[in-house]
Amino acid sequence: MDESSLIKKIRRIEIRTKALSHQIFAGEYHSAFKGRGMAFSEVREYRYGDDVRTMDWNVTARLHAPYVKVFEEERELTVVLMVDVSRSGLFGSCGGNKRDKIAEIAACLAFSALLNNDKVGALFFSDRVEKFISPGKGRTQLLRIIREILEFSPQGTLTDIGEALRFLGGALKKKCTAFMLSDMLDVDKDGNPRYEDALKIAAGRHEITVIKVYDPLETAIPAVGLVNVKDSETGECFWVNTSSPAMRKAYSDWFADADAREKRLLARYKIDNIDIATNEDYVRGLKSLFATR
Repeated sequence: MDESSLIKKIRRIEIRTKALSHQIFAGEYHSAFKGRGMAFSEVREYRYGDDVRTMDWNVTARLHAPYVKVFEEERELTVVLMVDVSRSGLFGSCGGNKRDKIAEIAACLAFSALLNNDKVGALFFSDRVEKFISPGKGRTQLLRIIREILEFSPQGTLTDIGEALRFLGGALKKKCTAFMLSDMLDVDKDGNPRYEDALKIAAGRHEITVIKVYDPLETAIPAVGLVNVKDSETGECFWVNTSSPAMRKAYSDWFADADAREKRLLARYKIDNIDIATNEDYVRGLKSLFATR
């Protein structure tokens, strides 16, 4: 993608997602993702009805009059977008690939965070951590993240979600709100997620939400005859007879089983998650996610 095309694409994403964040998601985001708790604000004189547990006895003794502590919600969050940039994200059968959809969802989340004065950072990963952008504020920070998502060229080709989760735990000591944006295609040959141990540790320290982006063609193979298929991550090529009902059913069953195992794992650690297809409008999915929190 040349520079002018990239700038136009970034601008289109900015215009659309900024409008959505203002018009639709600002309130839902604020309600769904709370601050870290109550922070001390000031002291004031005691008023009838104040909770005596908030009395500031030091100030009361010094000024010879009853004073109470006033607290307010500590609203500011640290948001980290964990973006899967492995080669499987370049697949798309509906006019756009998974990487494009992830970029737009990430931008919408980032602008929603900006409206709430939150810090936003990004962690790009494949089978390794490719790049980490420390959390910051401002439009420049957000546009940098969007640009990286669209044009980033990873060194790794495979997917290792566990490695990304382990890095998050080491990079941020304080609790953060992390959005995992990935197709979640990190399973063993039996369809079991390979990242359970890392997920268990990360979920105990941070607030993690998984947004799975997939292509409809990944869930079921159409009957189009003999097809030469290439694995986008390993580069391996092989012939597949898609006319075989048994082959198509075996694949569909494997995919459904792997998806079910993933959902059970996320439920075990109480991790909110949604699935968004490349041919779907993500607005409904995000609103549903925010509403159920």
